[in-house]
Amino acid sequence: MRKIIVQKFGGTSVADTDKIKNVADVVLREKQNGNDVVVVVSAMGHTTDHLVKMAKALSPNPSSREMDMLLSTGEGVSIALLAMAIQAKGYDAVSFNAMQVGIMTENIHSKARIINIKTEKLRKNLEEGKVIVVAGFQGVTEDGEITTLGRGGSDTSAVALAAALNAERCDIYTDVEGVYTTDPRIVPRASRLDIVSYEEMLELAHAGANVLHPRSVETAKQFNVPLRVRSSFKLDDMGTLIVGVDKMELHRPVAGVAADLTQARIVVCDVPDTPGVAARVFTNLANENISVDMIIQSYARKASNTNDIAFTIDKNDLPKTLAVLETLRQEINAGDIKVDDDTAKVSIIGAGMIDRPGIASTMFETLAKLNINIRMISTSEIKISCLVDKIDAQKALKALHTVFDLECDVVADVKGDLPDV
Repeated sequence: MRKIIVQKFGGTSVADTDKIKNVADVVLREKQNGNDVVVVVSAMGHTTDHLVKMAKALSPNPSSREMDMLLSTGEGVSIALLAMAIQAKGYDAVSFNAMQVGIMTENIHSKARIINIKTEKLRKNLEEGKVIVVAGFQGVTEDGEITTLGRGGSDTSAVALAAALNAERCDIYTDVEGVYTTDPRIVPRASRLDIVSYEEMLELAHAGANVLHPRSVETAKQFNVPLRVRSSFKLDDMGTLIVGVDKMELHRPVAGVAADLTQARIVVCDVPDTPGVAARVFTNLANENISVDMIIQSYARKASNTNDIAFTIDKNDLPKTLAVLETLRQEINAGDIKVDDDTAKVSIIGAGMIDRPGIASTMFETLAKLNINIRMISTSEIKISCLVDKIDAQKALKALHTVFDLECDVVADVKGDLPDV
């Protein structure tokens, strides 16, 4: 029985016709190895940014439904052009958008989750020997509404298709050569990881590593889909394999360091210290599809019977969050709402951290020696995160990468602008 390989190519890989021809060569190389191939592609280059700019020129607050209708067009161009490029090389290929495939999502615009994929058409075309090219980032509801999956949605599309088709693996092709111990644009001697666990990759993704979107890693872990992050331009390089932690040998406690510059810190002051109030705060945010990351509740002040609740969110959700909190503040008779969006979350991640004493103290001591103030702390079994001032993020990242012995002797060959820190 022929194996199914799912490949995903991002916008930089299909930015122009020459790069699309290169992608066609990558696809056909896998086909020539005797495998069936399903390809997922994003919109070309900066297409999505251009579409968003046009929408904002017409309306400062366009409806999420119409934005999904608009943004879903970008992938349609990519899939048709790639199918044409494959056909021009003498192979049979067919392109499908999400509605044609049957990538079914929940009825939420801009951040929909995939709930089912109808594989009948895909399997029929694979049996006919065709290369299938599928639009990433998009889905359709049961009543025929177009939805999009949010940032990094094409990664999720690819992994979900791999799970639905019981694929041998899912290859995520990008403009870097794999997953690094940190951003090699900031730390040139960052090490590339040959293998990393789903758990570590999930924490790295949540902590700000932009190689894979967290939801794609969650899906891969849930359905045990092996992932490879590979370069579109170095085809003999196998990149980074992402698998279950049970298949790994853990040689060092910390696998990577990441900085998330998209965090905003919110403090709701003088919240009544009574049962159920915190639940109301976070339930109201959840009802608006706003994800909360780090949370701290201060010790209750006996004189006023109040406390403060501080938490972090994605900066893109800030206007919606403030609207929710302002309404709630009046209902529960809370105090001021304070916002600080000049922050960054710096994290260390590693499955080997479990039962290893001294990791947290080393992190805190390293930041203290640099006179970096820690604003908030959150931990899990394999992650420690500190909220710091944004201006200190790069300095913290470099120091932690060094102190946990993550540097290699070779300078990484990675292009691209430095993150704005």
